[in-house]
Amino acid sequence: MQRNRSTKIVATLGPASSTYSQIFALAEAGVDVFRLNASHGTQRDHAERYRQIRAVEETVGRPIGVLLDLQGPKLRVGTFKEVAVILAGGDRFRLDLDPTPGDRSRVCVPHPEIFASLEPGHELLLNDGRMRLRVLSCGPDHAETEVMVGGTLSDRKGMNVPGTTLALSALSEKDRSDLQFGLTLGVDWIGLSFVQRPEDILEARALIGDRAHIMTKVEKPAALPRLEEIIALSDAVMVARGDLGVELPPEDVPGLQKRMIRLSRAAGKPVIVATQMLESMITEPTPTRAEASDVATAVYDGSDAVMLSAESASGKHPVEAVAMMDRIIRRVERDPLYRRIMDSEHPSPEATTPDALSAAARQIAETISAAGIATFTSTGSTARRASRERPTVPILGLSAERGTARLLSLAWGVHPVWTADVANFAEMVERASLVAAQEGIGAPGQSLIVTAGVPFGTPGTTNSLRVVTITANGLNNAAETAAAVKTHVPA
Repeated sequence: MQRNRSTKIVATLGPASSTYSQIFALAEAGVDVFRLNASHGTQRDHAERYRQIRAVEETVGRPIGVLLDLQGPKLRVGTFKEVAVILAGGDRFRLDLDPTPGDRSRVCVPHPEIFASLEPGHELLLNDGRMRLRVLSCGPDHAETEVMVGGTLSDRKGMNVPGTTLALSALSEKDRSDLQFGLTLGVDWIGLSFVQRPEDILEARALIGDRAHIMTKVEKPAALPRLEEIIALSDAVMVARGDLGVELPPEDVPGLQKRMIRLSRAAGKPVIVATQMLESMITEPTPTRAEASDVATAVYDGSDAVMLSAESASGKHPVEAVAMMDRIIRRVERDPLYRRIMDSEHPSPEATTPDALSAAARQIAETISAAGIATFTSTGSTARRASRERPTVPILGLSAERGTARLLSLAWGVHPVWTADVANFAEMVERASLVAAQEGIGAPGQSLIVTAGVPFGTPGTTNSLRVVTITANGLNNAAETAAAVKTHVPA
């Protein structure tokens, strides 16, 4: 049965959510897409979780998407002779390539790409942004710095280089191994971390081909100047606010979040808002009011999905966190203000037949109070264009390709169904009517808008629209078929 909300939920699996019963409970509570985080756990762990997800999918009888989120290159300092060192503001501190354990005067940074990109005046962040250094002088194998904000530094703490595009691939050797593992496993989405430039996506695309779709994580400020190019090359976008906020002032992140959602919606690409959404529910059974407002804001902005990380992976209340997110989404989507925002921020259709018909389907559905919009799609493009319109009625995404149905589990407002293929337009109309009745999209006597591409199986050829009436057995009689509104543009 369809979910009574349009915005989707992504949940990360981990130690608190790895068994069949735990994953089933999360799916029942509202999860649409499960995330496997390659930064934690082994490939064997993720393979078992994937197996359990597919077993749950068979039980619940609806497509479930799977995202493998790659770690990306991790910049870290080396080790220290002591357990940790304490650096104070004004101290001088050297970074170099010498692997000798460090002390209060220096430490190894085993990333020559960093030194190749540095210039005097650049700032460096250590330990998730808690410490700040300023480069005084530098060379190809070292940097002399002054401590601006001190603190305690220990082995292998993370390092960030804000305001600089590093000569570093978005795919480390670990990422390449995890990528091949995920493709062999059959995941639907690959989360690409550390993207700084469009070329990073092209590099990943060359390795992935058409075996999975790319979800670009916008987590590096270096990506922002070319954001529109990056979105255009991506299949979906994740607003990775936690990492982005390390290198940017906190007050900059909310506006960037809204901009990324708006650009992704205009491009018709699914967009996820992620990180620290219900953070306190890692330990507490209820979120703070500020966290609830944060989730609500992402929904009001029109994001396709909101995501849980540690809340569902390692928290004490994973099912409760999903259920809370589900309730927040439903409450927002019932607010009349939500619909006014969706309409006022509605992107104009592109000058193409698929966009024109998707816009027409939305307008007709709302004018005649149709039960929903049914789309037949082989690649998902028809359903995604319908989703871009943000209609007031549910979108029934029908596909004979199971992978496509799983991909559509991420798209706003789409109720994906994996169904047998159809041979002609009449059969398509009958199938749409039948499935709409079975899935609770509409009842006998209600209208249904059906869109598809003719000839069937040709991607990107949405060129037909018909209004049909749902009957008890899903079939339309001859008179109804003759009276149906049909638009057909030769492919």
